[in-house]
Amino acid sequence: MSENCNQQCNTRSEECEGCNERKENPQTFFEKPHELSNIKKTIAIVSGKGGVGKSMVTSMLAVMMKNQKNRVAILDADVTGPSIPKTFGINQKAVMNETGIFPVKTKTGIEVMSINLLLEHDTDPVVWRGPIISNTVKQFWQNVIWGDIDYMFIDMPPGTGDVPLTVFQSIPINGIIIVTSPQELVSMIVAKALNMAKMMNVPVLGIIENMSYIKCPDCNKEIKLFGESHLETVAKEHNLKILAKLPVDPLLAEAADNGEIEVFDVAYLDKVAEILKSNGGNKMKIAVASENKMVTEHFGHCENFNIYEIENKQIIKHESIANPGHKPGFLPKFLNEMGVNVIISGGMGGGAVDIFKENNIEVILGATGDAEAAVKNYLEGKLKSTGSICHEHKHEHEGKCGGR
Repeated sequence: MSENCNQQCNTRSEECEGCNERKENPQTFFEKPHELSNIKKTIAIVSGKGGVGKSMVTSMLAVMMKNQKNRVAILDADVTGPSIPKTFGINQKAVMNETGIFPVKTKTGIEVMSINLLLEHDTDPVVWRGPIISNTVKQFWQNVIWGDIDYMFIDMPPGTGDVPLTVFQSIPINGIIIVTSPQELVSMIVAKALNMAKMMNVPVLGIIENMSYIKCPDCNKEIKLFGESHLETVAKEHNLKILAKLPVDPLLAEAADNGEIEVFDVAYLDKVAEILKSNGGNKMKIAVASENKMVTEHFGHCENFNIYEIENKQIIKHESIANPGHKPGFLPKFLNEMGVNVIISGGMGGGAVDIFKENNIEVILGATGDAEAAVKNYLEGKLKSTGSICHEHKHEHEGKCGGR
């Protein structure tokens, strides 16, 4: 890849080796989050056009997952139209030091970072060109000290411009949720968002229709303000899951205007919670670098990988896979493609650790003994990484421990 290739590459993509490589294997270019951040699952909330309530849906999803005892964060990537702080009633500003930027916590403990938390006044306009806005969003990922997060929701700007491209290329997204409204042109708008997701190899979890109806306060009849919905047709055409149809709710709007979204009942989105859990919340894969059934001391030269499928913190399936080889960078990519969320080993080279973290895979080092016991200890919160980086066999022999 050309060293000069970047997100503002002026070369036609079909002629640029760097752009082609980025498209074929975008995870290679993921940026690392702050070294003090451990983000398990990242969900982007997107819309093809503005005014459909995308930020409101983002806020409701965060509240819902927080109510279920998860550690939750919101990265407000809508730099020119930030609304997340007001929805949560956040008045204080973010602070920073030489270590990084600290997000602001909502009343219930949701971590938030938005450009409005850095500006002197909330009404100050952000009159920046695209590359500066995109770099700001990357800094929210790289420089903010998020800590341990189960679910991060990224409130994306509408459309398919610079910021969505930057996010999909720089941040390991576990899935996107598309927010739309019940109008005739929704099919074209959804298609644009879908096509971008496919280009960037990002899975689409489903679609939420906002402002689907309003209930008459007297007879409880559903009134279709924008006419009949076309959501079923669009979902069938694009093979999408319908996650929810949200009504126009004056009480919800009032709660958001007053910064009290966290006290609102978000039961509309119960189905979405199940989708999020089944895509990495309650289900996960843990790989243990092993010598038969025992945790190995050296990751790269292990005999096999014991792969455990987890649901509700219980092992539901186990398989042993022979080590396919340890040429530079291969094993982390191999395990990533298998859907592994956590890798456990005795020791590992720094190169492999970096690649795993770039792909949002948690690395647990310093483990010993029985592989299955190590997994159970991890699930019970008893196994923590000791940071056992192998510093031997560097340079031409670095692959022994690191697989890189």
